[in-house]
Amino acid sequence: MIRSHSPVTQVVAIGIGAALFFVLGRFAAIPTPIPNTSINIQYAILAVFAVLYGPLVGALAGFIGHLLIDVTGYGIWISWELASGVFGLVVGVLMLKHAIADGEFGKPLAIRLNLSILLANAVAWLLIAPLGDVLIYSEPANKVWAQGALAFVANSVTACVLATIIVSVYARTRTRSGSLSRDQ
Repeated sequence: MIRSHSPVTQVVAIGIGAALFFVLGRFAAIPTPIPNTSINIQYAILAVFAVLYGPLVGALAGFIGHLLIDVTGYGIWISWELASGVFGLVVGVLMLKHAIADGEFGKPLAIRLNLSILLANAVAWLLIAPLGDVLIYSEPANKVWAQGALAFVANSVTACVLATIIVSVYARTRTRSGSLSRDQ
């Protein structure tokens, strides 16, 4: 089932999603030996927002959140900010139809969520970010594809594990359709 959210709800979700993305990305990132690349957990939260509120929220929360991280740290790096937005967009599009808000999150939906996260990470970190770095910033290809490969692996593992747990717990808090009966 596709749920629609009011524009106000979407704006609030974008703001909260971007803020959580920023805080987790700025203060909970684990450095790696590859320059300017870290292990991040904010992509799990971004995936959850994309699943619950849709592709627009996922795309904007990812782009704005990553922009805030870069503005307060490395400086604007548009290829990676776009990649974060694309990650949220792809997960949101691939997860449009679901019944998680109705309390349903079985094995098929968990597999679909994880495949969506893997595909979104592949597009973002193996295509958009490194290609953008080469085309926009004239960065050495071997460096940016090494960064992208690490980002793909690290973000895939953390996002798959944490997003699956979060969405599963969320679904369990929801009342399942038809689970209530009326006493006579």
